[in-house]
Amino acid sequence: MPSATPRSALAIRPRPTPTSNQEPPPRKLKHRPCTSYSENDPLSFLQVYSPQNSYEARPYKRSMPSPTKTIAVVNSSGRQAASFIRVAAAVGYQVRAQLRNLDGIVASEIASLPNVTVIVGDLYTKTAGSSASPPLGQRNGATNTGVDHERIAELFRGAQLAFINTTFWGDEVAIGRALADAAVKANIQHYVFSTMPNHSLHTPPTAAEPWPSLPLWSAKETISNYIKSLPALASKTTHLYTGIYNNNFTSLPYPLFCMELQPDGSFKWQAPFHPHVKLPWLDAEHDVGPAVLQIFKDGPGKWAGKSIPLAYEMLSPVEACAAFSRGVGRKVTYKRGDIEIKVKIPNGYRDQLVALEELYNLGKDDGSKQPYYFGTKELEERCPDQALALWEGPRGLEEYAREVFPLEEAANGLKWMDEGTGGDDTDAVEGEIVGGIEEEDEGSDDDDVLTMGGGGTGGENTPARREESWLA
Repeated sequence: MPSATPRSALAIRPRPTPTSNQEPPPRKLKHRPCTSYSENDPLSFLQVYSPQNSYEARPYKRSMPSPTKTIAVVNSSGRQAASFIRVAAAVGYQVRAQLRNLDGIVASEIASLPNVTVIVGDLYTKTAGSSASPPLGQRNGATNTGVDHERIAELFRGAQLAFINTTFWGDEVAIGRALADAAVKANIQHYVFSTMPNHSLHTPPTAAEPWPSLPLWSAKETISNYIKSLPALASKTTHLYTGIYNNNFTSLPYPLFCMELQPDGSFKWQAPFHPHVKLPWLDAEHDVGPAVLQIFKDGPGKWAGKSIPLAYEMLSPVEACAAFSRGVGRKVTYKRGDIEIKVKIPNGYRDQLVALEELYNLGKDDGSKQPYYFGTKELEERCPDQALALWEGPRGLEEYAREVFPLEEAANGLKWMDEGTGGDDTDAVEGEIVGGIEEEDEGSDDDDVLTMGGGGTGGENTPARREESWLA
């Protein structure tokens, strides 16, 4: 900052002039100069330094040992697990990663990483005559699948830490309980469980009607409660809640997070969320890994028995569209409306979408009645501060839309980013504003469908979008 004192008012000290027979004092250097000359080299006179600046007088640097612990991870091709494995393996942790199979670019990448041992196969077993894959979101007590206890024991062999994000393949609750039991037997020192709320258990007394539960989320709270019932594991477990993935957005006609490309080159997002109520957002692929790694580094002494809401932005749908618009450079409009299902999806995921639409319709007319995404006000009030305390370098929705969304779209075989906006600018125009709201109208009767994970055209059969990565 410039001085407020005029330059002419400052006293100038004259430089001392040495006498003719006096050598100027040697220049003192703060640090020993970088040089390849030794002290006995004839050219060493070019370097002037004092003994106190020599390397021998400096304190030794502390050694930085590489991590020696092994971490067990399930669903390793999912967004959360893959993000964590990349970071943990890079800094030297050994990772035992369970994968359903080696299909797809993410599974291949995980299997090729250093410090990663892959355990390939499902965590469920199929009974005779059952289909190749069980129903999505199968409820506890179903009889056509069991739990592969041997594979789970193999996963935990030699591990001291575990990052567990159960999925909807097989009986999720039974698998989650089996993983918890195996963690106790393996004496896991720190267990991080990725959970979500059962909204029916968090209905406030002032609510006009009970909050419905979301099938794929309520299973996770059931598992969390089981973990809390195990004294040997409850005291070592951190429960992690994750916000809406930035990475869910796609212009393919998948439900809930479709950024539908319009004829004028703009995008439209239709969802049942109230346009002005804030929601928690997270770039799962970029930010889950560093945050979970810090949880493990802090250890159970700090985080055991705690719940952490992991979200780096709190944005309403209108604010999310405005951020997305700034990133992608096109108009983005939000439309409050029903979830449109234009692709063939597993029945369990369809049940999830139906329940989610019912849940968020509770706040359709009054945003104050919209249920909290994490189930409680207390968790959402900690966003994003608690997440930022773990990892300070998140990728926000605007940055995601600018730098990553076009790449993911290209990986899905889409080419809109090469076609421009048809000459239209991205400024707001009458009836459509950047980050604005489009009035709800009658639903479409479009019968065209695509199959999730393959079987169609336009890139939806690429590995960039597979069933096991949804909501994982």
